[in-house]
Amino acid sequence: MISSLVKRDLRGRYKGSVLGFLWTFLNPLLQLIVYTFVFSVIMRAGIEDYYLFLFVALVPWTFFSTSVGGGAGCIISQQSLVNKIYFPREVLPISYVLSQLINMLLSFIVVAAVLLVSGKGINLAVWWYLPIIILQETLLAFGLTLLVAGITVYFRDLQFLMNIILMAWQFLSPVMYSVDMVPEEFRGIFNLNPMTPIIVAYRDVLYYKQAPHLSTFILGTVMGLAVLIIGWVSFGRLKKHFAEVL
Repeated sequence: MISSLVKRDLRGRYKGSVLGFLWTFLNPLLQLIVYTFVFSVIMRAGIEDYYLFLFVALVPWTFFSTSVGGGAGCIISQQSLVNKIYFPREVLPISYVLSQLINMLLSFIVVAAVLLVSGKGINLAVWWYLPIIILQETLLAFGLTLLVAGITVYFRDLQFLMNIILMAWQFLSPVMYSVDMVPEEFRGIFNLNPMTPIIVAYRDVLYYKQAPHLSTFILGTVMGLAVLIIGWVSFGRLKKHFAEVL
């Protein structure tokens, strides 16, 4: 069921458009062009190859934000299915996140191409860390999507609030700046953000071409698992009355 839902989402996403599935590659490229112009010409950030610095963090952030933001309404959007037949309700948020994950993996083809064409290059010796970092982020996305999807059934406004929350979350994550730019007195609180170690790890591998620090690696794993457990347990309790509320 997860497989069929993922296929349906991927096929239906660009149904009717002229370019179809090519938008999966064009979206990150168009983002790269815009950010390159803004931060290299208008607002110079003072970071070498800033467009690459931003791009390697923006792609995973987009996966996370679309998973959690769009996944908030995945139960409500399938309420006819929920009301008609019994199946593990976890299937819906899991399949939604997996379809976003496939989009990110395809976007990494664009990331690798841009790194090579730009002359920045890639260090294959550290790329084996990427699957683990992707897994950490996926666990985090699964957990939060399960949590917000379950709550949204009872509190519909959360689906709209998530857009504001995720916008603020992006600015509170080291997507557009480095952790070193955060004042020392706020860095402890800043590191409690579960996306911080994940973004830092992506940037270490893709931009700095080095292995992530062990502390970053462990923190990302622990936070991802913790959020997954919280989301899974919460969803398990909330799903009991989905059919009644919907």
